[in-house]
Amino acid sequence: MASKIILERFLWFQNEIKSGKYPNTKTLAEKFEITRKTAQRDIEFMRDRLDVPLIYVPERRGFTYENSAFELPAFWLGEEALISLLLAYRLASTVPDAVIKTSLRSFLEQLLAKLSHSEKITIGDLNNKISVRNIEYSKTSEKIYHPILEALLFARPVSIEYHSPHNSETTSRDILPLHLLHYMGTWHIIAHCALKNELRDFVLSRIKNITPCASKITSRFTSEQVREYIRHTFGIFHGKETKEVCLCFSKDVSSWIAEQAWHPEQKTFIKNDGRLCLTIPVSDFREIKREILKYGSQVEVVSPKSLRTEIKKEIEKMRSIYS
Repeated sequence: MASKIILERFLWFQNEIKSGKYPNTKTLAEKFEITRKTAQRDIEFMRDRLDVPLIYVPERRGFTYENSAFELPAFWLGEEALISLLLAYRLASTVPDAVIKTSLRSFLEQLLAKLSHSEKITIGDLNNKISVRNIEYSKTSEKIYHPILEALLFARPVSIEYHSPHNSETTSRDILPLHLLHYMGTWHIIAHCALKNELRDFVLSRIKNITPCASKITSRFTSEQVREYIRHTFGIFHGKETKEVCLCFSKDVSSWIAEQAWHPEQKTFIKNDGRLCLTIPVSDFREIKREILKYGSQVEVVSPKSLRTEIKKEIEKMRSIYS
């Protein structure tokens, strides 16, 4: 709110000049019921920080513009928007691209220098007060991330060498990037694959090399089709067909699980003994199995029977390793 009030004073000062008047500290102070000292700081801020071409005309005892065509920018960053932008900068630490992060930092430093009229916020302060720590993420090379991002934004096809850990094979593909996705710590590029002529998901950490593609690729997929592909491909809860899974967590972790949102349609209830039952729809057991095993003896699969059986088999395999 303070930033908006300050902007109002700046705009009034400009309107006075544009209407042929010569405002000064006295008229500004009287108009907004502020001290002459505050009015003086406003004028100095416009001149020194916003580069407003103010000149003082002694015979008129007021200010005018040296360049009559000058206009204050219509854009003004309020306090809430500034905080949001700074927070976004800290969250951008997940982006594996030093060029982008350096450019963003430089932009914010220039912005802060121009717009911090009262209490000044610095990038250093922000780094000391807000941090992001990532675990269990796939490390992506900046040499891969940056050209993939450029290819995506400018609709340019690229040739990649892609290694699949499932069959330990490396293949060459010509792709047209369509959507960049950060999912559970891993960067994915959803692309039109020329070899398969279909939408395909490529994990950026598995791309070993990337070069411009000489061939032209025209995608036949709409943005809605891409979104639908993502909905059906990613997540333990996504897919055309789902099964209802019921998990029962021990009293020791029930309050922690109660804080978590696994799915918009999840159902939870607390039993008399303090255990928490969580019911969610899932389309695939692979990821939900990892989540279940992560909680060890603190969780029991109540249903379906097929998932309970798979977990029991996994436990038997673990027992054979440690026996």
